[in-house]
Amino acid sequence: MAVGVATAEEIRKKSHHANTGSMENDEVYVAKTRDALRWYTPLVFGNPVGRLVYIALQLTLAWPLYLAFNLSGQNYGGRFTCHYDPYSPLYTAQERVPVLASDAGILAALLTIYKLSVAFGFWTVVRLYGVPVLIVSVLFVLITYLHHTHLALPHYDSSEWDWLRGALATMDRDYGLLNRVLHNVTDTHVLHHIFPNMPHYHAMEATRAMRPLLGEYYMFDDTPIVKATWREAKQCIYVEPGEEHKGVYWYNNKF
Repeated sequence: MAVGVATAEEIRKKSHHANTGSMENDEVYVAKTRDALRWYTPLVFGNPVGRLVYIALQLTLAWPLYLAFNLSGQNYGGRFTCHYDPYSPLYTAQERVPVLASDAGILAALLTIYKLSVAFGFWTVVRLYGVPVLIVSVLFVLITYLHHTHLALPHYDSSEWDWLRGALATMDRDYGLLNRVLHNVTDTHVLHHIFPNMPHYHAMEATRAMRPLLGEYYMFDDTPIVKATWREAKQCIYVEPGEEHKGVYWYNNKF
């Protein structure tokens, strides 16, 4: 095989849906071990003010920081990882041209936003474009964070992980009226990980059929979202190996 051409296995390993819950191969919301914590972690998560600041920064800045610096993503051996860099370890050789095309599209959009700001005023563009983008970003981070963060959700190293275990290591949530507004992406996420190519049109129907089959392996939490966000930020700080299976990691919050 030619040098620089990725194998099908390499491409498969890049997918979050193919590696959910894997400590080594998942791409996002990779749980930190106790050894990976920073000295300031207890100061941030150990008091309400620090926790509130963390949540606010997470909801507003986590998405752009993830794209720019792979924040909360997989550690690629200490290599700088950026989603805008076509030579990032995130991508294969075949993906470099599409990444460059995407970068060009982003630059064109930024230029358009600048031109609109000059023509109609900065705050007009902020109100009509910036605020909706911020709302979408907040919802995106909140929903995905709560889908993959809960005391009941395990993470696995290579000795224990398999695809089905990883797919089941995600949590459906209840957002009330927003469930319908968001096309039930909030309360059909387990189904989404088992059948990632299934469209949302019949996701609720499929979830209702799936729940009795999965039984205790189906994860659902109806805790109000504000309360759940505060609780997970307090309880789900890092993971440690379980007592029975050392390759299965569970969240902990004791420093």
